[in-house]
Amino acid sequence: MNLTELKSAADLVYRFMQPTPQYNWPLLSTALGVETFVKHENHTPTGAFKVRGGSVYLDHLAKRSDRPARLITATRGNHGQSIPFAERSFGIPVTVLVPEGNSSDKNAAMRASGADLEVFGADFDMARLEAERRAHLGLGEIVPSFHDHLILGVGTYAYELFTAVQDLDAVYVPIGMGSGICALMRVRDLLGLPTRIIGVVSTAADAMARAFQSGQPEPTATARTVADGIATRMPNPLALNEIRAGAHHIVTVTDDEIAEAMRCLFRTTHQVAEGAGAAACAALMQERALWQGKKVGIVMTGGNIDPEVFATVLSGSTPRI
Repeated sequence: MNLTELKSAADLVYRFMQPTPQYNWPLLSTALGVETFVKHENHTPTGAFKVRGGSVYLDHLAKRSDRPARLITATRGNHGQSIPFAERSFGIPVTVLVPEGNSSDKNAAMRASGADLEVFGADFDMARLEAERRAHLGLGEIVPSFHDHLILGVGTYAYELFTAVQDLDAVYVPIGMGSGICALMRVRDLLGLPTRIIGVVSTAADAMARAFQSGQPEPTATARTVADGIATRMPNPLALNEIRAGAHHIVTVTDDEIAEAMRCLFRTTHQVAEGAGAAACAALMQERALWQGKKVGIVMTGGNIDPEVFATVLSGSTPRI
């Protein structure tokens, strides 16, 4: 990634959406005791940051001489919205596999964007393996969850944040398959900034945190968390290497901490954050003592949450998955 490529990607992304804001909400900074800037990726047309990467990825596919007849991918929802959303401009049909019990609202949004949606497996990783199997059988070209073109597109939010807010000491960002955190690290390095990038995972889906320490990607048995956007059992090895090289550390947060962060964000900003979208705030709440007198960013990666789940959170409870 270089600056020319990043600006070209931004021009493409802005055909689909406007830049998202990064706000310093006074009530939130007061509640956390830290000068906090929220990058509002919940303000994209799909309600999550993934649309940026999907737009760039589909543009590259559409320009190939061997343009695929069909795409296939797996998701818990936000990646799966981004591909068919962009596909509407490029004309390549998309099959999206989701696990059992996936968010009904996210499923509806994917169908509304034109995806051929199928339910497969008990979790994201089972759906991902099935998508890969079908691709090997020639039933479609796989769209991975981690790829340089996806990272380039997602890097446009990092560029917006770093150019709009000067001298950020740290940025907290949730880790699913890795495109968000890797985009932040690549753009930080491109701009020559000293900002610490801190990843966030769920205690119930902590494979990346374990691998960050050991260097060995090992799957966990389950990944049952209210933060479905980071509910992965197996780290991507390429993402792991990049994260170990460029991230300062990884924080693990519980579902109770995520639910409290969702309530805090709604109370102080009136923004709806899905579980993964509140994970960065939960991590900063946990580590706030480290950042007194500092300037910190948190990425609200998405706001796509089923109403009944959010109602449970606002009632003061933690949804049990």
